[in-house]
Amino acid sequence: MVKLRLKRCGKKQSRREGRDLRKVGFYDPINNQTYLNIPGILYFLEKGAQPTGTVYDILKKAGVFTEFRRNQTKVN
Repeated sequence: MVKLRLKRCGKKQSRREGRDLRKVGFYDPINNQTYLNIPGILYFLEKGAQPTGTVYDILKKAGVFTEFRRNQTKVN
């Protein structure tokens, strides 16, 4: 299963298990900054990737899931 994760900034970096397939964004909780590559995120969601809990909350605030649902209804 592919999980969507965002790179966390503002803290000493620690290695994740496994390498990333594609960088789709980052977030900095200290400065409250977020960068999202929406087309890349939508691509992985269409392929069945599951966001982690924190990423789900960030994507929900950004309105990515409404865009995802809109794209799904166009396909069907």
